[in-house]
Amino acid sequence: MAVVPVAIAGRPYEVRIGAGLLADLAGQCAERLRKRRVPVVTDANVHAAWGPVVEHALREGGHEPVWRILPPGEASKSWTELAATVDWLLAGEVERGDHILALGGGVIGDLTGFAAAVLKRGCQFIQLPTSLLAQVDSSVGGKTAINTAAGKNLVGAFHQPALVLADLAVLDTLPSRELRAGYAEVVKYGLLGDADFFAWCDSNGAAMLAGDAALREYAVAHSVAAKARIAAEDEFETTGQRALLNLGHTFGHALEAQTGFSDRLLHGEAVAMGMVLAARYSARVGLMPKASADHVARHIAEAGLPGDVSGLGLNCDGTALTGHMLHDKKMDAGTLPFVLMKGIGEAFLARDVDLADVARFLDAELTG
Repeated sequence: MAVVPVAIAGRPYEVRIGAGLLADLAGQCAERLRKRRVPVVTDANVHAAWGPVVEHALREGGHEPVWRILPPGEASKSWTELAATVDWLLAGEVERGDHILALGGGVIGDLTGFAAAVLKRGCQFIQLPTSLLAQVDSSVGGKTAINTAAGKNLVGAFHQPALVLADLAVLDTLPSRELRAGYAEVVKYGLLGDADFFAWCDSNGAAMLAGDAALREYAVAHSVAAKARIAAEDEFETTGQRALLNLGHTFGHALEAQTGFSDRLLHGEAVAMGMVLAARYSARVGLMPKASADHVARHIAEAGLPGDVSGLGLNCDGTALTGHMLHDKKMDAGTLPFVLMKGIGEAFLARDVDLADVARFLDAELTG
C-alpha cells in the first residue's frame, strides 16, 4: 500500500492506495467509525459491484451500514439530491464527529462532501473513490459541489475528507470507457507541470490501461502526490497555483454544458477534449509549438479518448460555447482566466484571453 500525505494546514489526512482496501474497510477506518450504524452514500452501479464487499467488511467489524443509493450520472449532482441526502443524514441523527462514507466516483464524492460540509456546519466524511478519475483527482483536495442550470460545480464548498482509500481493485470492474475517461486526469498532471510524467504516460499509459497493477499504483500515487502538493500550497485557489489543475476544464465544462451534463460526454472525456483545445489554442496564439500541440492530440487519441470536437456533432457555434464559459466559477472582475501552455509540462494562467478570438477558434474546431 502506498500512502500519500495531504498536508492541509490544520486538517492533514492520508490517501491510501492499494488493492483490497474496501475488503478491509472496518480496519482502515477503525478509529473513525464511532457508532454501530454507518451512513454510506453510493450510486446504483457502484452498489451492485461493490456494495456486498463494503457490507461484509463493515458487518465483520461490528457495524451496520445504512445505504443511500442514488441514480448514477451527473444528474445526481443536483439541488434535489443534495437536499434529500442532507434530510436523510439528519433523519439518521448523524453527528458532527461521525464519518459519512462516500462510495463512488466524482459525482458521489462531490455530492456527499458538500452534504457533509453543510450538515450541522461541517461533518466528517471519508472518500472511497471507485473510479480512476476520482482516485487521482476529485477525491483529493476538498473541492465539493453540485451542478446548476447555470453551469457545473457553481455551488459548493471547500471541505476536506478525513481519509481517502483508493482501492485499486475497483479499477478491474470499471467499464473501459470510464477507465479511459479517468486517464485524462492522469495525463493532465504531466501536461500542467511535469514533462517527465507525460513522457512516462507516453511509454506506459497503454499498459496501465490494459491492467498492469504496478503501473496503476504508480500512476495513481504520482497523480495524488501532485494534487496533494498543489492543494496544500493553495487550498482555496487564491494564489493561482491550484487553478492550473483546471487545465482543459474551461473548454471541457462548456462542452459538458452544451451536451446537458449527460452520458453523451463523460467528464473525463470533456477534460481530454479540453486539453487538446487548450493545446491547439496555445499553438494558435503562438505560445506553444504546433508540434507539441499535435503531440498532445495524438496521445489523447492513442489512449482511446475523444479529442476532436467536430465528432460530437454539436448543433452550436463557438459563441454558444464561450457563452457557457461566462458562467465559469473562475470569472474575476468580468474576465475569465484560461489555463494555457507554453509547452508540455508548462501550463500557466492567462488573464488576457480574448473570448471573441476563442469563439472564432472554436468555430473552426467544430467544423473540423
